[in-house]
Amino acid sequence: MTVAGWLLLIAGAYLMGAVPWGLVFGKLKGIDVRQHGSGGTGATNTLRLLGRKVALAVFLLDFAKGLLPVLLARALDAPNGVTAVVAVVTVLGHCWSPYIGFTGGKGMATGGGAAVGLAWWLVLLLLPMIGIVALTRYVSLASLVATVIGPLTVILLALWDDFPWSWALAITAIAAIIVYQHRTNLARLRNGTERKFGTSEAPAPPPANPAR
Repeated sequence: MTVAGWLLLIAGAYLMGAVPWGLVFGKLKGIDVRQHGSGGTGATNTLRLLGRKVALAVFLLDFAKGLLPVLLARALDAPNGVTAVVAVVTVLGHCWSPYIGFTGGKGMATGGGAAVGLAWWLVLLLLPMIGIVALTRYVSLASLVATVIGPLTVILLALWDDFPWSWALAITAIAAIIVYQHRTNLARLRNGTERKFGTSEAPAPPPANPAR
């Protein structure tokens, strides 16, 4: 494929990653998820506002929009560097979507999908994440632990095995984006005000029409 072809692939990955599925499902329910909870468009805020079934659908779609562009790049035998960029831009699109004024979610599901596309065995990080959520009920803490373990693992593999350095750097960049997007969660974890898994927030009712 030509350079122009790879650039189109990268642009397509960004635009696919930018689809705000949480907002789409929220609009179908008459709720703008950006105006409630954390204001994020990802699965965690969707869970608080719309329940588990909708949140699961949002999670799977967000995961897929990170995974599928990376798998396509690999199927097209893209250079490792191109595949790495594809992985990162899907997360950039999710976190800063041009469809909604360059806002978005926190990148965990989409970043997880992109990372699994580069190294399938990173899906095993779900196990410690589930354990942390079960023990603490903090989804953000589980996400942050996974974003530390993942990059360390692939960097070690790049040092002592044949794992591509460009992919290791891409996974590290994705982790850095996720940590940055969780900066308010980190602050709430420190001061003990972080929301726990299973807590819901009912969206505020629309204001009544003023009397005429």
